[in-house]
Amino acid sequence: MNFQGEQIVAEKRRISVLGSTGSVGCSTLDLVARQPEKYQIEALTANRNVARLAEQAQRFGARLAVIGDESQYSALKEALRDTDIEVATGGDAIIEAAARPADWLMAAIVGAAGLGPTLEAVRRGGIVALANKECLVCSGAIFMNEVMANKATLLPVDSEHNAVFQVFEFNREKAVEKIILTASGGPFRTFSHQEMARVTPEQAVKHPNWTMGAKISVDSATMMNKGLEVIEAYHLFPVEAGQLEILVHPQSVVHSMVAYVDGSVLAQLGSPDMRTPIAYTLGWPERITAPTQRLDLAAVGQLTFETPNEEHFPALRLAREALQSGGAAPTVLNAANEVAVQAFLERRIGFLDIVRIVETTLERTNPGSLASLSDVHEADRGAREQAGRLVADQKSVN
Repeated sequence: MNFQGEQIVAEKRRISVLGSTGSVGCSTLDLVARQPEKYQIEALTANRNVARLAEQAQRFGARLAVIGDESQYSALKEALRDTDIEVATGGDAIIEAAARPADWLMAAIVGAAGLGPTLEAVRRGGIVALANKECLVCSGAIFMNEVMANKATLLPVDSEHNAVFQVFEFNREKAVEKIILTASGGPFRTFSHQEMARVTPEQAVKHPNWTMGAKISVDSATMMNKGLEVIEAYHLFPVEAGQLEILVHPQSVVHSMVAYVDGSVLAQLGSPDMRTPIAYTLGWPERITAPTQRLDLAAVGQLTFETPNEEHFPALRLAREALQSGGAAPTVLNAANEVAVQAFLERRIGFLDIVRIVETTLERTNPGSLASLSDVHEADRGAREQAGRLVADQKSVN
């Protein structure tokens, strides 16, 4: 992994935010708003939320605003017609936004859709704050090879991987025994199988500790999110798959740990607020002030840990099996999950159908190997088609 801490940081850092209207994007701009004299917004992108994108672009004086959904272009152009802000639309425009000159870029587009723009940012070099785990799940070694080839600085934003990064001794990697990724267990950790069968989208998007977007919240509820994070960690850090462990920690105070061969275990703790890991990457290589609630361990009182129940949450098993299989298996896993989660949110399938569809897609798909990005796109397309057929076979859930 390439971390270039010696980079010279400009007095006013130029930044771009891909996915600025989502949870991570909004948290990033919240930090920027607190010290506006330190930052110049180069580009902001969103998928459909024109109103929020236009408001952000005007408030922060962005040079470019891009809306992914081309049907929303006129609305964005109208909203920004009395400004000097450039306006563009479509997938190619988002990739072009990622290529704009910037010292720091937040990659926060949800899902496999973020792969192309994030890769473009990596190829430009500079600092890329990675909040899109699917980039590494889908394209793993291909993505990391681009990071190294272009001497980009890749900083993980997911709270777990950011926590590991803060306590991982890269100059003593052989002394690392294992990485322990913590998981809250989601809102249904204590539910029975029968109770989970009746879970609604409204219940699934209400995470007990974190404020996140709908897709990530559902992934947390199935624990697929943690499975994807295992795959991400495998590519981010110099460890083997067998050195990655998951531990359920309902309080979400210990964000992850690194165990060393001498018996030491180093952990990063903090209140559950994404502005902490975002601030860590935004200020890199320095630390900046963040308005997060300060951790009061006496008030917390008790921290508990337990082994995850992989029979109750089979997504964990599927993710490990995909990582072990290698090739395009993780790509298939991710694509099928995105299709199934969207179908659940649209009430076309039940909660327990999500992982069933992912597993069946993996069983019915020959993943093959990944030699290029075209292989990634082909595997992703095939898995989505297969998962789509399985969704269509399910009985509609009202």
